[in-house]
Amino acid sequence: MKPNFGRDLTTGSIPRHMVAFSIPMLIGSFLQTAYSFINAIWVGKFLGHQALAAVTVSFPVIFVLFAIGMGLTLATNILVSRNYGARNMEELRKVVDSSTVLTYALGVVLTILGELFAPTILRAMDTPPEVFDESVSYLRIFLLSLPFSFGLFLIRSMLQGVGDSKTPLYFQFASVLFTTALDPVLIFGWAGMPKLGLNGTAWATLISQAVALAALISWLRWRKLPVAPSWPRLSHLGPVTRQTLRIGVPSAIQQSLVSIGMVLVTGLVNGFGEIATAAFGAASRIDQLAFMPAMTFGMAISTLTAQNLGAGHHHRVREVFTWGCLFSGGITLLISALAVAFPEALLRIFVSDPAVIAPGVSYLHIVGSAYVLFALIFVSNGIINGAGHTLTTTVFTLISLWVVRVPVAWWLSRRMGSVTGVWYAISLSFVVSLIVSMAYYFSGRWMRSLAKKPAEGAAAPNPGEIFGHETGEA
Repeated sequence: MKPNFGRDLTTGSIPRHMVAFSIPMLIGSFLQTAYSFINAIWVGKFLGHQALAAVTVSFPVIFVLFAIGMGLTLATNILVSRNYGARNMEELRKVVDSSTVLTYALGVVLTILGELFAPTILRAMDTPPEVFDESVSYLRIFLLSLPFSFGLFLIRSMLQGVGDSKTPLYFQFASVLFTTALDPVLIFGWAGMPKLGLNGTAWATLISQAVALAALISWLRWRKLPVAPSWPRLSHLGPVTRQTLRIGVPSAIQQSLVSIGMVLVTGLVNGFGEIATAAFGAASRIDQLAFMPAMTFGMAISTLTAQNLGAGHHHRVREVFTWGCLFSGGITLLISALAVAFPEALLRIFVSDPAVIAPGVSYLHIVGSAYVLFALIFVSNGIINGAGHTLTTTVFTLISLWVVRVPVAWWLSRRMGSVTGVWYAISLSFVVSLIVSMAYYFSGRWMRSLAKKPAEGAAAPNPGEIFGHETGEA
């Protein structure tokens, strides 16, 4: 029986589902990036390049912690998607209860650890002395928003798991508007508020995240949806919690490996001075825009894959892969062309100093030309994750970052005597990651667990069913 909430992705047109499901998430990502851009303009244009450098060195630490939360909630998305596809609402509720306990507990623990070790971490990143104190202060305030952000990640993952990508968009839109209005008030001390400078942006984020989470939980409980967080039943915290951790821990490790890699790469960039750090920060804003479609379609692909595997519709996965490559790769290719063709114009949105723009242009020429590879990585990894093989994609990340990006960035930047060596290492890591991810997808090894545990009433899949081999398909 079809549930009366969410969106059933197990029947109908794959491209239509992919577009309809992805567009609200993509709009949400654009909204968040638009806020990030506005915030960067406030900071970079009005508070100076030192303030922008302080945000830049703090961001990788924040991203590491966010990545752990997002990695754990990816497991929630996969398990909710599977149970929704299989129409198993009792198991779905168990996933909600288990994930609620895990996510909020993790948010509180990471906040405490972050507050204690913020100075040590920033010092280890070789943060320039002139921005160290400002970075520590900003980071400690921002970290207080972590439990609220984790709560929003969790609810968004659960809603997307049942095919509802619109509801998170509505609340995100309101939150971004609120934060955008609050930012200058707290930065410049408007309307009688204290003038907080850079710290005002951190306080604005904390307040808006708390308000958005409270409003979203209230709305879900008013609608009495199965994914509405409530006081969890202890009987639900056994096998489902272990299953969530089995999928979520590798995913959290994978996401945090990416982020820790960012921390180390940022540390290497910091070693070339605050100009290089500011250039990296400005160029990274362009990265956000370029990576947005890939990450959005990657989530859509994981959800489509998990729902269809839960329903036993294994043959639809090949179509998910094909359309994912076309949509994600095509959009990212256009963004890549703009970044390579007009790098200076894009960078001048955030910085005016010609000394900062020069290394930023170099970054966009080198890394921008490889954006499309990143997009294709998220297609194959999205299907592999949707099948529950998050440990496998974690290994891919380990190879890409820790065998290629970090050591090559260290070696090449020193051999060249320039931060440009870091830019080349980032592009090379995209190439390696794409090769290993696509090789594993086409090998069909991720289907082995499906063959052992087919969905109830469904035949076990075979590689020909998914890839079109031995079935007369091209």
